[in-house]
Amino acid sequence: MAIPNAAAAAVLQRSEEVPHDAISVEGPDFEEALSLGAFLACYERIGFQAQSLGKAMKIVNQMRNWRLSDEPISEDESEKYLDPEVRANTRCNIFLGYTSNLVSSGLREVIRYLVKHQHVSVLVTTAGGIEEDFIKCLGKTYLADFHLDGAELRRKGMNRIGNLIVPNDNYCKFEDWLSPILDTMLAEQKATGQVWTPSTFIQRLGKEINNEESIYYWAYKNNIPVFCPALTDGSIGDMLYFHSFRSPGLILDIVADIRSLNELSRTSRKAGMIVLGGGVCKHQIANAMLIRNGADYSVYINTGQEFDGSDSGARPDEAVSWGKIRAGAEAVKVFADATLVFPMLVAATFAKEAPSDSINR
Repeated sequence: MAIPNAAAAAVLQRSEEVPHDAISVEGPDFEEALSLGAFLACYERIGFQAQSLGKAMKIVNQMRNWRLSDEPISEDESEKYLDPEVRANTRCNIFLGYTSNLVSSGLREVIRYLVKHQHVSVLVTTAGGIEEDFIKCLGKTYLADFHLDGAELRRKGMNRIGNLIVPNDNYCKFEDWLSPILDTMLAEQKATGQVWTPSTFIQRLGKEINNEESIYYWAYKNNIPVFCPALTDGSIGDMLYFHSFRSPGLILDIVADIRSLNELSRTSRKAGMIVLGGGVCKHQIANAMLIRNGADYSVYINTGQEFDGSDSGARPDEAVSWGKIRAGAEAVKVFADATLVFPMLVAATFAKEAPSDSINR
């Protein structure tokens, strides 16, 4: 009996010719000894989110490698940027944003590495992203479980962040450390008329902690600005609340900070975003990019979805519609938990010159 023609046509439809530059899918070959770099390079051809991570690695390396000297001199170029040495030393400003839970996690050490070695130009985070760093200088955060009983933890004075535990004593230590600093800052404000901003507040705390384990110690040492638009949304807010009863009058000026952040964006010859998570830290950086008609490079890493219209879940193309990413710019969103993929991204980019052993032993 002959095969029905309609069935054969449906199943055995002929393909058009594959473009000559099409890239085939291929995973890592563990029959060979792979260096860490070679292993990470495989991600670009695995497919799905591995391919997105591979693209993120490529974009971050483009951010790192760009120099103004790569560009032709425009007719209206300012005199400052005509000097060949200045052009060779003018780099892409990288704006790194991250949510507070990532500082609670072991990504704190990854972020600290980037700040210590001046791989990023600007940090934007939330209140927890500030205080959890200082709190870890005063006491440990511990691995636990997502399913621990909340009421029992409350009775024991233990705070759960996902599958991490922070003893409440750590926050008490934080208050003991922060309160006299707030007294000093208020006295300085009264004596000099200086008004603090969230960024200068964080810089001062980075100086006061004087601990090389801290992200913000290195931000202070390397003069990397840290912006936190929601500084009062956490334990720091609690401490400021208590302090306002004991010694009222401390002022934090958020307007000065938004001007500083936007000006850093506007005056960047090239600007790149790397954003871990969503919410305030994602939108604050993206909105600063609007001032310069969009970022030149963008990497988002989060698990947010766009069906609810949230900015956290929005893909890069939505930011293009707002002028927050330039049309035609290199951009990617990696749908993944940042704790899984950001260490690999950093290993393949900022830290790739560091010594590494084979992953096959």
